[in-house]
Amino acid sequence: MNKKTFSIYASAVIAMIFWSYSFIWYKEVFVYYKPITLVLFRLVISSVFLFILTLSLKRLNSLKLADVKNFLLLAFFEPFLYFIGESFGVSLIPSTLAAVIVATIPLFNPIGAYYFHNERISMMNFFGIVVSIIGVGIVIFHNGIGVIDANPLGVALMFVAVVAALGYSVIIKKMTTKYNVLSIITYQNTFGIIFFIPVFFIFEFNHFKTVTITWDVMIPLLKLGIFSSTFAFIFFTFSIKHLGITKSSIFTNTIPVVTAILAWIYLGEDLSFTKIIGIVVVIGGLFLSQFHPRTITTLFSRNNDDD
Repeated sequence: MNKKTFSIYASAVIAMIFWSYSFIWYKEVFVYYKPITLVLFRLVISSVFLFILTLSLKRLNSLKLADVKNFLLLAFFEPFLYFIGESFGVSLIPSTLAAVIVATIPLFNPIGAYYFHNERISMMNFFGIVVSIIGVGIVIFHNGIGVIDANPLGVALMFVAVVAALGYSVIIKKMTTKYNVLSIITYQNTFGIIFFIPVFFIFEFNHFKTVTITWDVMIPLLKLGIFSSTFAFIFFTFSIKHLGITKSSIFTNTIPVVTAILAWIYLGEDLSFTKIIGIVVVIGGLFLSQFHPRTITTLFSRNNDDD
């Protein structure tokens, strides 16, 4: 494995670690603030940090008027719709289950990648996805088939985030051909603030005024803004640019693995033997999905000879 290949895969792994930690930091902030307030501050912190970083490095691409519509659509899917689903969902269900639901994203992303970007998926990639989803199911149903100890609304909201992630991955692939990674995340988060401001003032501003800002709430907010909303997206977008949507998205299956361990350490959530088995299966599926032998016939290929 050469240095470039290593950096691409390392970027995907680091992004997953930061996003896994976000489920822990969510719980710390929810002691003080409601979901919309949390996300708005998270984006403000991220945007300020990104503008300082990109301008100082002279890495901020000029925003073309023709791309404003695409950035608005990108920001609508993520951070707006995704964080609406995720932040409210995490407030209603355990961190581990929330992370497991996020890990179903790779099940749907190949569909969008195929239809919108003509990305192919090999038999081994497909088999890895299936194995990972089985592992996710083991974690979800660790108390028995059909038994989910969670708020149904919270589960539904987390799947709203999954759908948003599908729309986001389709659009961002196209944007990586026009803008560098830092510029995409900077504009994405800035446009996201525009969506959240009116929602914040309508639903949560009065509650926000009642909370005293302390370091207990600011530290996890800073972590969310800098690591989860900035560096995680930078690293993940870099991996999408080089690996494609399907192979990059499969790394999200590691999120419940890391989150389950972190939730056990920091929040005291249960980490049963069944969950551990599911985690091992998820990791196994991840490794299988990354193999792409040239001799394997691809699925979902568009063969003009068959038309």
